[in-house]
Amino acid sequence: MYKVYPEKRYNITLDFLKRVQPDPKIILDLGVKNPFSEIMQKEGYTVENTKGEDLDVDFSSVEDSEAELVTAFEIFEHLIAPYNILKAIKAKHLVTSVPLNLWFAKAYRSKSDKWDRHYHEFEDWQFDWLLEKAGWQIQERMKFTNPVNKIGVRPLLRYFTPRYYLVYATRV
Repeated sequence: MYKVYPEKRYNITLDFLKRVQPDPKIILDLGVKNPFSEIMQKEGYTVENTKGEDLDVDFSSVEDSEAELVTAFEIFEHLIAPYNILKAIKAKHLVTSVPLNLWFAKAYRSKSDKWDRHYHEFEDWQFDWLLEKAGWQIQERMKFTNPVNKIGVRPLLRYFTPRYYLVYATRV
């Protein structure tokens, strides 16, 4: 059904996006331009990305945007205080995903890139609570697994344990 990572994650995310926002919208995608931004554009969405600014302190992209929908795929775990940017978003629709906390794996931290690390790996209820506290009402959610091509107990557990959490929410 789905190919291997990252194609599996992209396919699931695109299917979810098209289900909850079937009419192509103007999207502000948090994060710099990436392969999934291009996939959304090929599907008819108009996509504008943030420019790499520190979204913990600079909210101008979401405050100045006229986008109908904000997407944030694997972004909030990199922020120290994701509540602030979630609260500042003006758009009425949000589609976002975060990696889930896995009991058998430590939080991700790149050894070579000081910016590529996870300050948060959420449990679903924590992320729900964060969204609700920031003024969002969850309309739909789903979890999915992310197997890796490695041998061992942890890679085996990734076949059965959800790794990502996708949410569609509307502004209250």
